[in-house]
Amino acid sequence: MQPIHTLDDFFMRSGADVSFYHMGRRVTPCPRDVLSALETGNEPWPEPWQGHARLAIVFRLGDMPEPAIWFLSFPLDEQGYLSPAQRDAFLQRLLETLGRNATKNEAKPNNAKQISDESTREIEHLMKDNPLAFTPSLPFQAMLNARATDDLGLPASQHLEPVEAYISRQQSIDWQALGFQGVADFVVRMDDTQAQQLTGVLETLPTEMLHSICYCLEHTALPTALVTALRDRGEQAATQGDVETLCACVRAVGSSQEPHVGEWYQQLLEDSHACGPDLLAAMAGRGWMHLEDNARLPLYLNRLAEDDQNDFGAVIRDLALIPRLRLPVIMLLRDAPEGSTIQQRLASIT
Repeated sequence: MQPIHTLDDFFMRSGADVSFYHMGRRVTPCPRDVLSALETGNEPWPEPWQGHARLAIVFRLGDMPEPAIWFLSFPLDEQGYLSPAQRDAFLQRLLETLGRNATKNEAKPNNAKQISDESTREIEHLMKDNPLAFTPSLPFQAMLNARATDDLGLPASQHLEPVEAYISRQQSIDWQALGFQGVADFVVRMDDTQAQQLTGVLETLPTEMLHSICYCLEHTALPTALVTALRDRGEQAATQGDVETLCACVRAVGSSQEPHVGEWYQQLLEDSHACGPDLLAAMAGRGWMHLEDNARLPLYLNRLAEDDQNDFGAVIRDLALIPRLRLPVIMLLRDAPEGSTIQQRLASIT
């Protein structure tokens, strides 16, 4: 039997029902071959966050009555490849735990169910004092729950129906009584009709409710009409000096490949008064795909360098870990004119 060297090997050999999800820049399904390529050193991680590959693993082993969820954050090297030491230590602990329980199962074959329960508890205990484990923010937890239940064909939470009724205006509901999990369920399961309904009411949503919806929309691609409505609401907020709402709308459209998104980002970057640290962080955090542009990326880096409130070095390192942005960022930094703001900021961090 071949030895187990990676977590992907473990789940393959264990016969577990398993699904993987990105948990760094957004909550989206992670193809199994993406994890395999990271663990074997063949590819860098496509969506790094603060120097780590953040992953949710939803799985069921043997007779486990409910799926278990692991939140693991794998450290990456300066080129976005796996730094394997902590992964290897965790995998060793995992295999030792299962080995102990396999021995017990052979000794007491009539107590298989009891041993299965004990194995489940010990596997879950592996997350305690585990340097790889992390706790996602509440919006990320809600979006993972919504995606995982939908992918597994399980019903949404009880909070979904009130949100649907509120968005469709079928009932007069106090938005403050709506559960955030219901908002996440709504976004994940939203069909064309519901997207149209949301587009129609977006302009009149209370600001706090709009923020909750934006925190979920940022994880999924949106239809053109909804992108346009979010841009209009964001622009309205900008004229009122409401930076938080502007940034929420900028983040909400970030996962959409609509040309309107890149055009809006370009417009905002060209306005020196709009480009505070929160807005630049929103673009890099959720809309980094739209920075892969010959005009937009240098403009973004210049705006980043111009504002002393930005942690220039941290943002640059984070962007350079994204495989598609790594070479363009490095070349722009290398070719920055002598005496330019970018050159000055680089000099201050080296």
